[in-house]
Amino acid sequence: MGTPGEGLGRCSHALIRGVPESLASVEGAGAGLPALDLAKAQREHGVLGGKLRQRLGLQLLELPPEESLPLGPLLGDTAVIQGDTALITRPWSPARRPEVDGVRKALQDLGLRIVEMGDENATLDGTDVLFTGREFFVGLSKWTNHRGAEIVADTFRDFAVSTVPVSGPSHLRGLCGMGGPRTVVAGSSEAAQKAVRAMAVLTDHPYASLTLPDDAAADCLFLRPGLPGVPPFLLHRGGGDLPNSQEALQKLSDVTLVPVSCSELEKAGAGLSSLCLVLSTRPHS
Repeated sequence: MGTPGEGLGRCSHALIRGVPESLASVEGAGAGLPALDLAKAQREHGVLGGKLRQRLGLQLLELPPEESLPLGPLLGDTAVIQGDTALITRPWSPARRPEVDGVRKALQDLGLRIVEMGDENATLDGTDVLFTGREFFVGLSKWTNHRGAEIVADTFRDFAVSTVPVSGPSHLRGLCGMGGPRTVVAGSSEAAQKAVRAMAVLTDHPYASLTLPDDAAADCLFLRPGLPGVPPFLLHRGGGDLPNSQEALQKLSDVTLVPVSCSELEKAGAGLSSLCLVLSTRPHS
């Protein structure tokens, strides 16, 4: 595990899971929207994998799609990773709990230290956990409860862990994210702004903040590539998904913006940070 102040470390690997045909039958956060176009969702997922591998230079590990796990591509909910430690989560929905099995195996194969959530009273979705490089914030939402947050604190004892109430249908990282090593980006909704205000009260670290018109635009990934001399990247929603937020993101001058689209995957409840797990480790030789 890293030491306090180490920051958001350099990334070497990304883990994704393929899109099964059964995803087309899922009605998630996009209830009331047109039916999901499976082929388009699969193309979006393929482009995301390509950007992680080719643009960001990460070693991409792709788990095969499983028809019995329609929400399997949302593997960001299945683990919280910091340094060489991976906390395997306990999703709120019992139907999603089998999703952790393939992720656990892949992370074990990479040599990470695996921590299990053995408490049946705990629920935790990984996209309710925001790591700033200095501390963790855990959103208390429909999906994540106090006991789940306590296990995050027990697992990552080198870092402060604070809880943030999350109102509405979003996970914490569906409302705010890291736009840089010291910059929090957040949507403009009352739920997003309330979460950011709570974080500001709880932290001892001075973060800059940037408000975006769209909450979903704040669901981004700040990544330091493993190659020396390469500036950090911000993987964010682009491709015409959220045009109102693109101008605001240009204010983040210290990062290279890498846009990807997930408007079709969003119909099944996917946010950008839920579609991959990024880690800084090297597999056993």
